[in-house]
Amino acid sequence: MASSVSGICSSSPSLKPKAPAAAKPSASGRRDTVSFPSGGGGGGAKPVDRAPSLSLAAAAAPLPPRSVAREISADLGKADGAARKEKRGLEKDSRSLWRRYVDWLYQHKELGLFVDVSRIGFADEFAAEMEPRFQAAFKAMEELEKGAIANPDEGRMVGHYWLRKSELAPTRFLKAQIENTLDAVCNFAADVVGGKIKPPPTSPVDRFTQVLSVGIGGSALGPQFVAEALAPDNPPLKIRFIDNTDPAGIDHQIAQLGLELASTLVIVISKSGGTPETRNGLLEVQKAFREAGLDFAKQGVAITQENSLLDNTARIEGWLARFPMFDWVGGRTSEMSAVGLLPAALQGIDIREMLAGASLMDEATRTKVVKNNPAALLALCWYWASDGVGSKDMVVLPYKDSLLLFSRYLQQLVMESLGKEFDLDGNRVHQGLTVYGNKGSTDQHAYIQQLREGVHNFFVTFIEVLRDRPPGHDWELEPGVTCGDYLFGMLQGTRSALYANDRESITVTVQEVTPRSVGALIALYERAVGIYASLVNINAYHQPGVEAGKKAAAEVLALQKRVLAVLNEASCKEPVEPLTLEEVAERCHAPEEIEMIHKIIAHMAANDRALIAEGSCGSPRSIKVFLGECNVDELYA
Repeated sequence: MASSVSGICSSSPSLKPKAPAAAKPSASGRRDTVSFPSGGGGGGAKPVDRAPSLSLAAAAAPLPPRSVAREISADLGKADGAARKEKRGLEKDSRSLWRRYVDWLYQHKELGLFVDVSRIGFADEFAAEMEPRFQAAFKAMEELEKGAIANPDEGRMVGHYWLRKSELAPTRFLKAQIENTLDAVCNFAADVVGGKIKPPPTSPVDRFTQVLSVGIGGSALGPQFVAEALAPDNPPLKIRFIDNTDPAGIDHQIAQLGLELASTLVIVISKSGGTPETRNGLLEVQKAFREAGLDFAKQGVAITQENSLLDNTARIEGWLARFPMFDWVGGRTSEMSAVGLLPAALQGIDIREMLAGASLMDEATRTKVVKNNPAALLALCWYWASDGVGSKDMVVLPYKDSLLLFSRYLQQLVMESLGKEFDLDGNRVHQGLTVYGNKGSTDQHAYIQQLREGVHNFFVTFIEVLRDRPPGHDWELEPGVTCGDYLFGMLQGTRSALYANDRESITVTVQEVTPRSVGALIALYERAVGIYASLVNINAYHQPGVEAGKKAAAEVLALQKRVLAVLNEASCKEPVEPLTLEEVAERCHAPEEIEMIHKIIAHMAANDRALIAEGSCGSPRSIKVFLGECNVDELYA
């Protein structure tokens, strides 16, 4: 194997970045110049040279914490925001726009990252009005990083920022846990990639060649995004994902592995070990191993909370390795834990560089000057564009194929964090921010038509990558124009065309797609979500709606078992007794659930687990149903 292990976990001094010097407003006149770095090094986070402006920190003293619901209702928020925008309108004068662009452009020189909010129509006065809320949000984030209970509904700390700077952890024990886990991940990945840890002797090859990751939600979306963005063309181990309980999807992934199942490392990711979709995926994979005559334990790796059901199972069965998940790291912010780092390292991705990029961004987003804080700038734009009540969607358009999955990753990070019925004071607010997107310029031939001319219920976030190809690999399709120039032109043209029709947008630019820049993007949006949640007074770190869905699903499956028992009893009679839906519902003592019973029977019939004796599923009242055979054991169970 030609792949090199070096660099996967290389030491990176920038994991401990120096504290940036305090940003100072320029005392000179305006300098309309913007510098774009030619490389990734040099300098900390600094704003682009700007005209002198009134410091936002000089605004009125912070207001006492109040819920959004008490301050403005959703309807009043929309009306107020609409009036403000209608009165002011969007700036269209080119020279004024240039000044606004330079005034508000954020640059992080060391990361090669820019945030341009000039095409969001807020005025300086609006930013000043928001200053007290931002200062309260900064204070809340500061307390969160110190170990405060930032998830009050579940009584938990929120510590994903500690993962990339362990010195921030509130106890020495937690610091040691973080550092030991990172070392264990690096060592295990290096041993697998280097061939020291091998598949069982029954494998036709003496190295692991594939990774099959079994997990859902944050245990899949982050690793999938990073794999798509950063995996080399020929990784030491190729990765596949089982991220659903769809039998056909699971069968497809296993079939694609073929004979390489014997050289596949299976990573099972679940904090509790009881997540139904992940448990089902594990059981399906274990069945495939048994049918192939393979010992799953010799190829299984668990990433889970200590002493969870999955952890105990892996320990008792003697799985190849186990790595911890922490109570204080939520699924949607777990990419910088073993959840995301192990799959990445096995693909040859430099995970310490990812952590370094995230750490540098964390440092930049701790500043309490809104204009110099890229995450605060995003939160400010989200609040303005959606009136602080989620009145508009955020369309994420990355103009780079490798960032295709960024919008799916942000969908969970933003919507699961911000989509809440109640605020921290118990008021019903129905907060949220809808996120969707694809990639540019594919979107130019999909839904840009509606964005430009259709219903105006969105704002756009463009993700721009300056580097088209590695140095020395570009060529001109025609004189003076490369393939990448066309992509650049499509992005800038779409941005201009949207703004000309009063469609607002943010542009986040990175120099190139690297482990460091991807780590920085993840950290940028994690912090933006946390700040915005504070602005609208909600808990960003729990997901009661998800838990409600899981509970309802469990109730459906419990009802299905009752339906099966009733049908089995009727099918064991002589002669067989076909039942109407009403009869099934009555015998289940659930007449109010007759619609769900119809859906259960339709699904069972489609999978040859029930027979329709009369009628059809399209005419529910005509149905009479029974099982194909009598299960005597179940009858007397």
